Amino acid sequence: MLKRLGVAAAGAAALCLCGAAAAQGKMVNGAGASFPFPIYSKWAHKYNGLTGVKVNYQSIGSGGGINAIKNKTVDFAGSDAPLTKDELDKAGLVQFPMVIGGVTLVVNVPGVQPGEMKLTPSLLADIFLGKITKWNDVNLAAANPGLKLPDLGISVVHRSDGSGTTWLFTNYLDRVSVEWHTKVGCEKSVKWPAGIGAKGNEGVAANVKTIRGAIGYVEYAYALENKMCYTQMRNRNGNFVQPTIEAFIAAAANADWKSAPGFYMVLTDQPGAQSWPITGASFILMQKERAAKDLETVQSALKFFDWCFAHGADMAKELHYVPMPENVVEIVKAYWANELTVGGAKVTP
Repeated sequence: MLKRLGVAAAGAAALCLCGAAAAQGKMVNGAGASFPFPIYSKWAHKYNGLTGVKVNYQSIGSGGGINAIKNKTVDFAGSDAPLTKDELDKAGLVQFPMVIGGVTLVVNVPGVQPGEMKLTPSLLADIFLGKITKWNDVNLAAANPGLKLPDLGISVVHRSDGSGTTWLFTNYLDRVSVEWHTKVGCEKSVKWPAGIGAKGNEGVAANVKTIRGAIGYVEYAYALENKMCYTQMRNRNGNFVQPTIEAFIAAAANADWKSAPGFYMVLTDQPGAQSWPITGASFILMQKERAAKDLETVQSALKFFDWCFAHGADMAKELHYVPMPENVVEIVKAYWANELTVGGAKVTP
């Protein structure tokens, strides 16, 4: 299934994640973050085969998804940038985590193999600030003794759309670089000091693959899918780590979801010997209140999410996502029961 989710296919404006005609004729529409697109696609395809229910999810970026759910043009939205409790209340939305993954750096540098190059927080910030412009820069060479780095210009590739992946990436840089914090900051869309923009994780992956000397940031599943060259990162404990599901789990290990208002949780730059420093959850946003006529749609959406929690863990791990822990799933289900209403009545799957 993953191989069928190529860069070109994933970039389609509206993708039906099912194929066969729905036996029950039910359809749920969502849009938003490209970060979880590979796993949402895999889950939806499997779920359609089992139930006949279609789950259509458009990979348009977290910013687009948030706008769509606020404008009530979709049944749910995906976002990697969590909204605060105040933002949720103001917009009449609920939010809950669906899966955890990692943002990784991908490069197209001749002679460099996946996992060979090492980047520190300061080196990464300086590259995206436009201060380091050659791959054989003395500071990059010092961090990579024994690795032959070419005399080749660095081409930065970043997101052009409002993106939760960008929010996670810039949140990390904002934490580790005073200069980044002062000049750029943390948002779903920022004024980039250097580089070219591309739409979606799909677009960044495609550009990095084709531009010699490029570097970009994508969700790890895109790096795997496209057989891209990813880097190591030095984490908060000072260790160089590879992007792996074990490293994402380590970063998420201390997350206290129960005490997070509206499930607002940021997992970047977490402590831990093996923690991947740019880890984050991907969230689902839904309208807190729907009309009575929407009961079947809301229940269909919740049944899909419930099935993903119960039966989707192995598929998530295959794509190097971290499934939500069972105790967090129980908190999410209680949240549904307490917060969601249809026609003024509480609703459950």
